[in-house]
Amino acid sequence: QVQLVESGGGLVQAGDSLRLSCAASGRTFSSYAMGWFRQAPGKEREFVAAISWNGGSTYYADSVKGRFTLSRDNAKNTVYLQMNSLKPEDTAVYSCAAAPPLRTYFSGSYYSDPYKYTYWGQGTQVTVSS
Repeated sequence: QVQLVESGGGLVQAGDSLRLSCAASGRTFSSYAMGWFRQAPGKEREFVAAISWNGGSTYYADSVKGRFTLSRDNAKNTVYLQMNSLKPEDTAVYSCAAAPPLRTYFSGSYYSDPYKYTYWGQGTQVTVSS
């Protein structure tokens, strides 16, 4: 069992930065691939970024590539989503998720599928004003 708690959301202006954190419980955190998804009002959930169990590989949605950076600290059971150059279209509830170790290699396309994730946090609101 893995429990996830997000933090770091808030209201910022376009061009600002935010860093989201996702703290996980459980001794097996380092074996899970982790992902971030977001959902804006009236829209479907959207993949943002994913990171392999050891942090050696990352994969980003085209909409955030070059602006967002995903990292993890397995010693602290935490993943971080650094978001720079925020845009109003980044406004959404951001949720982190954990995918069990079912693959021996990291596939970005595989981990962009929300149905591959078993555990989810409750989300944190990010609002970017223009």
